[in-house]
Order: sequence, then C-alpha cells, then structure tokens
Amino acid sequence: MEPETGNLGSLERLRELRRRGERLYFCDLHIHGKYSRATSARMNIQEISRFARIKGLKIVGTGDFTHPMWFRELKEGLGEVDETGLYIPKGRRDREVYFLVTGEVSTIFEYQGEVKKIHHLILVPNLEVAQQVNDRLARYGDLSSDGRPTLDMSAPELVEEVMEVSAESMIIPAHIWTPWFSLFGAFSGFDSIEDCYQDQTKNIHAVETGLSSDPPMNWRLSSLDRYTLVSNSDSHSPWPWRIGREANALVLYELTYRGIVEAIMRKGVNRVEFTIETDPSYGKYHWTGHRRCGVSMSPIEAIKLRNICPVCGRKLTKGVSQRVEELADRPDGFKPKNVPGYIHLLPLSEIIQVTKGYSSPNVRQVWSAYSKLIDRFGDEYTVLMEAPAKEIAETTDSEIAGSVISVREGRVKITPGYDGVYGKIDLLTGKENVKTKARRRGTLDDFL
Repeated sequence: MEPETGNLGSLERLRELRRRGERLYFCDLHIHGKYSRATSARMNIQEISRFARIKGLKIVGTGDFTHPMWFRELKEGLGEVDETGLYIPKGRRDREVYFLVTGEVSTIFEYQGEVKKIHHLILVPNLEVAQQVNDRLARYGDLSSDGRPTLDMSAPELVEEVMEVSAESMIIPAHIWTPWFSLFGAFSGFDSIEDCYQDQTKNIHAVETGLSSDPPMNWRLSSLDRYTLVSNSDSHSPWPWRIGREANALVLYELTYRGIVEAIMRKGVNRVEFTIETDPSYGKYHWTGHRRCGVSMSPIEAIKLRNICPVCGRKLTKGVSQRVEELADRPDGFKPKNVPGYIHLLPLSEIIQVTKGYSSPNVRQVWSAYSKLIDRFGDEYTVLMEAPAKEIAETTDSEIAGSVISVREGRVKITPGYDGVYGKIDLLTGKENVKTKARRRGTLDDFL
C-alpha cells in the first residue's frame, strides 16, 4: 500500500526514521551570496552558517561560486572536510553545518525564433572544479556583474561545458514554473525539458519546483516522472524566514557530495525522503493576475477572460497554476508510485508574526518568542515538525502553539499570490481573533 502523502504522510515518515535511528539531513542547495543583486550584505559565510544551524539545516549551498569576489571568500573562508566535497568554515571544529559548492546562472539564447531566458542551479564536487567551470563560463559573459551571471549561451551548451569539466557535476533547472527566467516559464520558457536541453537532457536528473508550485502540481506531468523534485529557498538573506523556507530531507549513509548527488539521482541507498514546501498558494506567482489593478484569478477565470485584465485591458501575468494546467496530462490529485513525500510548512517567524498581528517578522517581540523556542528545542524544524504542543505553549503561549500545530497538520488557508504579490495567510486555529489578525496583516511584503 502506498504511504500517505502531504503533511501527515511526511510526519509519519519522520517518526519512523527516528524510531529506526536513521540519520536525516535537511539541505537547502539554492541560496545567494552577498554579491548578488537584491541580496543582504549579511549573506556571508559566518551568518549563513549561523542561521542555517538555527533553522535546522545540516547542508547548505554556497551559492554564486561563479562570482570572483565571492569565490575568493569561499576559498579563504572554507576548508574541505576529509575530501568529501563538503566544507566547513575555517577555524571551526564543530561540524554543525556543511557547505556544498553551488551557483546559479542565467542563460539567454534564441530557439526557433524566440528568445529564451532560463535559470540553472549548478552543483560541483569541490572548489577546484568550480574554478575550472568559472574559466570556461567566463568566455560567455561577465562573471563579476552579478552573483547570478547572465551568459550568452544555450542551455545545452551550459550543461556540456560544466559536465566536460567534471562528470560528477549536476545541473538542475531552477524554479521551473516561475513566469520569467525558467524552464516552463510562461514568458520565455519551453513546453518540455527535451526542447530546452536537447541532446544534454541525458544529464538532467532533477528539477526545482520553486515557491509557487509543489510536488502534487508537478505530478500532473507524466514527462516529469523520471526527474527528482527538489525544493530550495533561493534565499537572498540569512534570516530564518527566508533561508531554508524550502528544503530537502535526505537519508544519507554517506555524508559526502557524492552521497547527496546519488540521493538526488535515485542511485544506491541514499535517498530524498521528502521535501519541505511552502504552500504554493503563498508563492507570488501562483495565480494569474495584474498587481497594478489588484486583480487575481484562478486558471479557469483567466482563460474565460483570455488573460486580459478586466480593469485596464492589458495582458495578465499568467500564474504557475494556469501554466501547469496548460501542460498537464493528468488530473488534479494524481500521484505517481514510489515518489518522495512532501510537507507544507511556513517559517516559524512568520507564524508568530501572523498569530500576534505584528507588522513584520523582524520585530523584537517575534525574535523574543522565536529565540525561546530555539533555546528549548534546538532548531526551527524541530519546533515545526516534532515539538509537543504542550511544551511549545509552556515556552511561549497557547496561541502560538495552536498556530504551529495548525501549520503542522495542514490547517492553513491562504489567499493565492499573484503577479509578484505573496499570498495572505489565515491560520485556522479556531480562535477568531487570530484569524482576523492574519487576514489584516498576513501579506508579509518583505518575504523575498
């Protein structure tokens, strides 16, 4: 019998892993360093490591290895652990958080008379390989212009260049449904992986779902069955409401770069057990809409209006939900066999903020309640998925405890996000005052 999916199924998997004594590692492989545009200056090695540990991450991507200044900081600030391809900050004896060398690049190229703009996540086995990859990619664009450089090359050319340096590297199409700069993007993407990567499709083993989609949405495309679905934060800040907001739960019998890649490729005993997802409705491109006119709608409504804004008459920004409908060949609710599970969570800081009606997760009262919970339970993921409700209430209060359990059990209502506007959270705790506050203050505009 197939195990249950969603929050309940993944929580049961987690409890079973704990009973068996298996090691579960949470990893976020897509973040950005401080030299990327619109990124916090605090995205340095020490702060990334600090907040990754607080979140509960064991493995985190370095991000942006292609940027010359960030690459220099990585070489000077990280030391490889026993030739594993994983790194820890120099001068630190503890191994609470490991870094894996990653980066994101943007390729812009023409395909059948149309301009295509695709973002790709790159994993490489060590900094030496990263340097060789940089030497090759520098021929296609200015690597110092941004942490996520724009390269004048096609997607298959990128894969070929990277894989020629090291066959152990991995390229993952990033946030594949985002309207702009993605594999299936409505504005400059493709209708299939094969069209995008052509003869290099053989080297693509996983796709990144992005904030506005989750596994059930991707399961509707039979063409994606052979690819592992991974989730990452794409964080531009070290704050715990950003880093690790989406992540991967891996069972690893070999804590190495190779073990992680094998888990993603479904080779050997290492495996992806489940992914941590924000509810896709919370993503800022889930529904179709027009931010300027305050208009948002479901795919059915948008199709009826031919994607034209009923207020101004301009084209609507096609949402991820509608784009999935266009490409899906399976009904809503279809589940393939033998796929990793998933769990919908929200960042703990956001839960506290919405519950108490604060204007931002970055206020003193939120940090106070958050810190008490981390001090007692060790990290955020433990609070969100395992801490008993009674003990959460003893540490903070019953309102916050009720909200955490509501999120854990999937009892959260979200008004879908659209055209760059994040969804609005309603925590269904059974307390009318909490729900009212959530409706009024739950936009979370600074959730990047």
